[in-house]
Amino acid sequence: MASMRTLAIANQKGGVGKTTTAINLGTALAATGKRVVIFDADPQGNASTGIDISPDMRTVNAYHVLVGQAAIAGAVLPTKVPNLFLVPGDANLSGLETELMAVTRPQYRLRDAIAAHAHSTGQGDGFDYMLIDCPPSLNILTVNALTAADGVLVPLQCEFFALEGLKQLMDTIGAVKVNLNPTLEIQGVVLTMHDARTNLSDQVANDVRSVLGDKVYETIIPRNVRLSEAPSHGLPAIVYDQNASGSKAYIALAKELIERERTLMAA
Repeated sequence: MASMRTLAIANQKGGVGKTTTAINLGTALAATGKRVVIFDADPQGNASTGIDISPDMRTVNAYHVLVGQAAIAGAVLPTKVPNLFLVPGDANLSGLETELMAVTRPQYRLRDAIAAHAHSTGQGDGFDYMLIDCPPSLNILTVNALTAADGVLVPLQCEFFALEGLKQLMDTIGAVKVNLNPTLEIQGVVLTMHDARTNLSDQVANDVRSVLGDKVYETIIPRNVRLSEAPSHGLPAIVYDQNASGSKAYIALAKELIERERTLMAA
């Protein structure tokens, strides 16, 4: 891959699996030999906690990158997973909207930081992917992520209001594409928290596929207790229990994403 691909993992709803997807997809991609950096743009910093980056290790973080006090290279930390790196997030991000009101081009802060990083290192410091873990709202952090991204990966929970919430996100993606980032595309939609014991999960999955077609990944992420347990141990589920159904699903998703990316690059 000639340069780093940036994917925003976004959905304005909370609890749909954004952070779980960022951590485990990142780990699965890293296991294939890809060098991956997760940019934790959520003030809760859950992606950082989920891969055992404690608050005292986050002295330089995503906030400092976005306000221009640090370059990406100065904020990147290694993780316990080979080939997986992190720009941590913390609570300071919650005040960013007010702080950026006084600057020019506030929507482009992350995009400019990525461009500066690529320029200073030649090839994005050897990273193949940046996965941006977005907050559960359509605020300046999410807009920065969408403005910087090549594509959007949308985790979509297999529950009744999934499609209703998706429309607002699609409208935002469309507005960003028109006004800020004309090359932005929906990289894919990932169905998460699927419960094979209920008809509702299958119905939602079918409804989403009927609306979005091949934008929806074949891989479906199941409800899985190991996915829920792993963050409390500071480990990706794939490391915590590689044989769990959720872990296997994210490994399959990584393979499918790589194939989809290969097709996109060849087009």
